[in-house]
Amino acid sequence: MTAGHPDARARTRLLTTSSGTNLEAFGVGEWSLLTLIALIWGSSFVLMEIGLESLRPGLITLLRVGLGAAALALVPRARRTRIAREDLPRVAVLGVVWIGIPLLLFPLAQQWIDSSVAGMINGAMPLTTAAWSALLLARLPARTQVTGLVIGFLGMVAISLPELPIGALAGSGTARTALGTGMVLLAITLYGLAANIAVPLQQRYGALPVLLRAQLAALVLILPFGLAAVPDSHFSWPSVLAMVPLGVLGTGLAFVLMATLVGRVGGPRGSVAIYFVPVVAIVLGAVALGERIHPLALAGTALVLAGAWITSRREGRG
Repeated sequence: MTAGHPDARARTRLLTTSSGTNLEAFGVGEWSLLTLIALIWGSSFVLMEIGLESLRPGLITLLRVGLGAAALALVPRARRTRIAREDLPRVAVLGVVWIGIPLLLFPLAQQWIDSSVAGMINGAMPLTTAAWSALLLARLPARTQVTGLVIGFLGMVAISLPELPIGALAGSGTARTALGTGMVLLAITLYGLAANIAVPLQQRYGALPVLLRAQLAALVLILPFGLAAVPDSHFSWPSVLAMVPLGVLGTGLAFVLMATLVGRVGGPRGSVAIYFVPVVAIVLGAVALGERIHPLALAGTALVLAGAWITSRREGRG
């Protein structure tokens, strides 16, 4: 590889991304990855709520990332695949901006804002991913994908609105509510950056070795906060047991699946999986708890499906 090769130049920069390896419309594999991600992450906010009943935010983050890293370490390929020394700083940055900081921010924020509010704001992550992609690639996403992302976001908002607490969007919150909202906004901005950084790393090494090392890097950041939270936490079986699926599935498996998806189709198109998280939540509520689905949520679901289908079409240029 020569010094003038585009990939060689990109690898001299710490923050870099690339297009997906598959610019065609989503196939069965891509839709399967998207579905699994939505199913797993659709339960994450509820599991965090259960955890917060007895565990402090820092300890929740330490447990979920520790369990996620431990699950990945059981896979021989994740341990044995060598990552080039020049890419290790990028993997460390990926761990901090995708796992370390956001997973500390979300349980902190959910002390002061409702999980439905956090979920709705989290739905803007595909838009921040598209913005970072445009910045790092120095070109705008294709018009088709932008249209799909915007339609999907409007649908996600429509799904979330009936679940919002009265006054949540009417300016009646406290300073802590504003702080919690700001934390989630910062988290999704970092998520958008991470979804782009993950693309070339996944393409070079595969998702498993990259995510194992990224989660270990995140643990270095998280460990002091987790240990400091131990004295103020107390044991309860529901909270502790909720950490197992949150860690093994929500932090271990789901991040691997997401890295695989964005490596295939690029950050903006892959991140559309986030739009299905509230869809999963309302379906689970209706099936498992007998909750009534609001008509606005049904309309929102239709918009999410339409937006995802448009985004999943063949990716053009500009």
